[in-house]
Amino acid sequence: MEQQASIAVIGTFDSKGQEHLFLKQCIERRHIPTLTIHVGTKGPSAFPADFDLYSKVIQAGGRGSWDRDEAIQAVLSKAQILVRELYRRNRICGIISAGGGTGTHIGTGIMRVLPMGVPKVMVSTVASRNMEDIVGTKDITMMHSVVDLLGVNTISGGVLFRAAGAVCGMVLSRWRPKRQKKRIAMTMFGFITEGAENIKKVLEKMGYEVIAFHANGTGGTAMEQLAAEGYFDGILDLATHELADELMQGYCKGMGPERLAPIPGYGLPRLVVPGGLDCAVLEFTRDNVPEKFNDRKVFFYDFRSAVRLSHEETEFLAGQLAEKLNLDPTGTKVLIPKGGWSEADKEGGPLHDPEMRDVFIRRLKQDLSQGIEIREAELHINDPAFAKLASAVMDEMLQNKA
Repeated sequence: MEQQASIAVIGTFDSKGQEHLFLKQCIERRHIPTLTIHVGTKGPSAFPADFDLYSKVIQAGGRGSWDRDEAIQAVLSKAQILVRELYRRNRICGIISAGGGTGTHIGTGIMRVLPMGVPKVMVSTVASRNMEDIVGTKDITMMHSVVDLLGVNTISGGVLFRAAGAVCGMVLSRWRPKRQKKRIAMTMFGFITEGAENIKKVLEKMGYEVIAFHANGTGGTAMEQLAAEGYFDGILDLATHELADELMQGYCKGMGPERLAPIPGYGLPRLVVPGGLDCAVLEFTRDNVPEKFNDRKVFFYDFRSAVRLSHEETEFLAGQLAEKLNLDPTGTKVLIPKGGWSEADKEGGPLHDPEMRDVFIRRLKQDLSQGIEIREAELHINDPAFAKLASAVMDEMLQNKA
């Protein structure tokens, strides 16, 4: 008889044993089995755990004492290996944890090894803080405990009870699309929304499914990671704007090293467009323009403003893009809309600068591998005609791969 997959209840059972035992019981009352994993570093589990990493790592470590940070990292690393293996063997179908700052660090650090679609719920006392580094690019559901987690009381118990219900509901959800189409990942951001919408419509008429990612640092990195997990048949990188904001520490900074890196094992066709590489988006308004940008072309948007890149910055980004694409020239093409790369970069627009565009193109051609085709079109990135051209090139690349 096939063993039913379980929800992994993971936590520091030495300090939060009552809370995690309560989660375990709440889940099992819903007739879903659990696997308990103790990842505390201070002492044994408060209740018998299926996997006790305190005894396996800390007590069995052969050391007289552990520094706190070293102990936490050792247990975290061991737990990541364990959970990855349990998932590979179809032993777990979801994961839940509860904790404070350390417990959240450990719990989400373990959750991040699981692929998208595996339910992940973290009840945290620090969930109201910036979760950028905690959640990262993963589909982790953060639930604020509101009160501190010091045992189970009439308030914390309600929070934990609902968290258990949430992870059970996620595990029991079995949505499947009616029809599986070839999937194309597409990056976009605000200044090229019209172009992205146009391309999506054209590609969908061709029979493709288009999955959009906001190129805001995290979004582009998430796309690369999902591509590495085999989710896509091709990539239409319409918004490479993250390179500019990373350089200028702008609003969409924070892209990971995976961005535009080769994706091994799949040979994915990638069509690259310099969408948004005309500018960096920074947080200032017309009322407080930094002095160093007084001589720049500026597009005032909302609480953010876009600054036209300088000659040096433009050359640097062209060289950086070429360097990244040269790592895997097979299956890569570049399509340049010479009419402009954002809604502000068009004839008569506040950022329009054909001279800077040509600087970028010259440097890109100079540095780019001869194996990568560059096509230029006298169109703006948001033009419907450009959408048809980009979609046709993407379709051709996919057909050639097939």
